[in-house]
Amino acid sequence: MQEDQEIFDGEIWISDHKIQYVGPENKEEAAKIAWERQIDAKGNLIMPGFKNAHTHSAMTFLRSHADDMPLLSWLNDQVFPYEAKLTPDDIYHLSKLAIMEYLTSGIIANADMYLTPDTMIQASEDCGFRTTVIGAVNDFTQSVKEVENWYEKYHKEDGLTSYELGFHAEYTTKREILEGISELSKKYHAPIYTHNSESASEVAQCVERTGMTPTVYMEQLGLFEYGGGLYHCVHMSEEDLDVVKRHQISVITNPASNLKLASGIAPIEEMLKRNIDLAIGTDGPASNNCLDMFREMFLVTALAKYRENDASAVDAAEVLKMATTGGAKAMNLSDCDVLVKGKQADLIMIDLHQPNMQPIHNIRKNLVYSGSKQNVKMTMVAGKILYEDGEFFIGTDAAHIYEKANEITQRIMSEI
Repeated sequence: MQEDQEIFDGEIWISDHKIQYVGPENKEEAAKIAWERQIDAKGNLIMPGFKNAHTHSAMTFLRSHADDMPLLSWLNDQVFPYEAKLTPDDIYHLSKLAIMEYLTSGIIANADMYLTPDTMIQASEDCGFRTTVIGAVNDFTQSVKEVENWYEKYHKEDGLTSYELGFHAEYTTKREILEGISELSKKYHAPIYTHNSESASEVAQCVERTGMTPTVYMEQLGLFEYGGGLYHCVHMSEEDLDVVKRHQISVITNPASNLKLASGIAPIEEMLKRNIDLAIGTDGPASNNCLDMFREMFLVTALAKYRENDASAVDAAEVLKMATTGGAKAMNLSDCDVLVKGKQADLIMIDLHQPNMQPIHNIRKNLVYSGSKQNVKMTMVAGKILYEDGEFFIGTDAAHIYEKANEITQRIMSEI
């Protein structure tokens, strides 16, 4: 995924959690090293892992619970009351279930916005998975002080987990809280992340309250001085896009969730023309319901072609960048973007010996247009194989995670 880097036959050496060599086969030098394991990839593809740049992992307990409903009824009647019953320990176990699904889709890192950062981070570290937790303060949960405490405790540039400033959305967060988060951003020179312009009604209500779109209103409050990321960005004006470009904000698109909730189609082609930084997220398993980067990649380009009435819109190669290097940039994972010496060994092996990958005219196009989770043969994070040939190596038996998730779900459903 480096610029101007063609796919080549060669090998990659990994020591501890970093890449030591990427290049042509070097049998003479390799023979001098006492390897713990050597893997013959048999002509399969080694590439950087995907980054899920927006999700709510622990919402796995709501997967397929309340589908095919209007958005507001879904949220107010079938999501918020059930989330209120979650304990921090519940979120720990439910996050592990999501991590398993990420691994099967070649996802090596996620930006996770949910309720209990301590247990979310613990779940990722126990599994060996890479997670950036995003602040989720709003009028109903968390506080500016708690966000600052978590930032000071967990924000770091090394290790598997980190924390970034964030709030749920403009429409759920009063001005005083937004101003508090803005002050934290200035204090720590830190980016801010939030949902933005996901639905037409959200934008219209903000204009009615403030006289501005959510994007412009948040800029006026000083929330973008150090950049950050905006989730969804479906209903964006020309002025909104100017704001995003001016502050070098990453837009994280979530096409499957936006379709399922009838929110609309984001103007990805226009964003690309403006050289806006783009990444991809699955959103949570209650609104998607599948944590599958292959499906998201296909939808990014297919929906753009439909929206623009142009089959050439949003080339597959651009979508692949969004899912890998774009996600790394949005999540501040500069050490996990491409496969070169000294970078983190966060990589996946794609099985090219499957019917949907043959014949091989163009591997990039195959990945976006015909690739699927069945092609993920191996997922490695920080030099450790966490998933290989259908087996998980995350420190906990898969059956136990399924059992805990079902136990938690049944308890919560019985309490409502």
